[in-house]
Amino acid sequence: MSKHALVSFKGNKQIDTEITLTGSKSECNRALVISSLSKGTVKVDNMSNAADTVTLNSILNNISQNNPHQQTVDVGPAGTAMRFLTAMLSTLPGNFLLTGTERMKQRPIGILAEALKNIGADITYLEQDGFPPLNINGPLKQSTDTVKIKGDISSQYISALLMVAPTLPQGLTLQIEGELTSLPYVKMTLDMLEEAGISHEWTGNNITVKPQTFKSATLAVEPDWSAASYWYSIAALAENAQIGLPYLKDKSLQGDSRIREIMTAFGVKTSKTDKGINLTTSETNFNDEILDLKDCPDLAQTIIVCAAALQKNLKFTGLETLKIKETDRILALQNELSKIGVTLNEDNFIYTLNCDQLSFPERVSFATYEDHRMAMAFAPLSLLINEVVLEEMDVVEKSYPDFWKDLQKAGFTVTEI
Repeated sequence: MSKHALVSFKGNKQIDTEITLTGSKSECNRALVISSLSKGTVKVDNMSNAADTVTLNSILNNISQNNPHQQTVDVGPAGTAMRFLTAMLSTLPGNFLLTGTERMKQRPIGILAEALKNIGADITYLEQDGFPPLNINGPLKQSTDTVKIKGDISSQYISALLMVAPTLPQGLTLQIEGELTSLPYVKMTLDMLEEAGISHEWTGNNITVKPQTFKSATLAVEPDWSAASYWYSIAALAENAQIGLPYLKDKSLQGDSRIREIMTAFGVKTSKTDKGINLTTSETNFNDEILDLKDCPDLAQTIIVCAAALQKNLKFTGLETLKIKETDRILALQNELSKIGVTLNEDNFIYTLNCDQLSFPERVSFATYEDHRMAMAFAPLSLLINEVVLEEMDVVEKSYPDFWKDLQKAGFTVTEI
């Protein structure tokens, strides 16, 4: 992954384009697991071409075709796949060694693994307790229909358990402890299960899914709102923008659709069209002193970098999960924003952006830390900086493989160096 991207934008910063985005990685990964659990009764339409989804689809196809007694399953850098497969493989017959990249081995899985072990799963940590790689002997012998799990770490743990719940002999009740992080993602999972014929009860902090059979259904995957967020940033930083994004829904399952609301303050108007939505530049209107991003943490890098570029000293909360993503995203943001004179300081879970010393050099190189969202969050700065170098340009393949090509369509110059 040695190639870097040199990104620049020549001209008067007028952008008029239409960009067709890939299917949502979040929706597609859930749809693939549900389809696999249903043994093909549930179909998936508008597959994402994100690398994580391609990896998960390949693994699921291989498992369904072969299902050997012993199998190594390597998810590479795909965090969602690691979490969803930890639960799913626990319910299948066979012995699985579930592993990934060196960074994946540093990302915690213990809360989910321990919850599964409490239900009756046979899971062993092969290196460091609480982290991949895992040895999983399935199927689990269910010993209880109730399990407690913390809600403030990763909603993917909860989604992983919910998707396997209807296949368990006793079903499952999740008792969620504490505040639920990324609530829209849990709702997305439950809505998609409902489309596939699986009902649930949600009372207080308890979600119950009884043993049920999947019905014949097709889960149509909407385009990715987190991918759309980069175009919102571009619209906010351009002098004038008309950006069409076809097939995005007015009412979306994706929590990242909140970018519409957030970016209104940044001077981006969203209009519904016959084809999808249209973004146009308008007046900025910053009223909120603190932005809470706990329901949409994947938008954080885009929003923070865009706010920095607009010299807005905003405060943010709900960023705790960013430290256990593809990289420590808080540290990565702090390091890279310093290159344009901006600081991001933490005090008791409140993160303050200080742009008083903002300065745009003629050319700047930003590290990506093998994190796709770092590359795509910083690329729009090429509207304000003559030359922006993004290290490791291939990282975008994880969620948005056509990103560089789409930038070129919009008038940016992208050169491999």
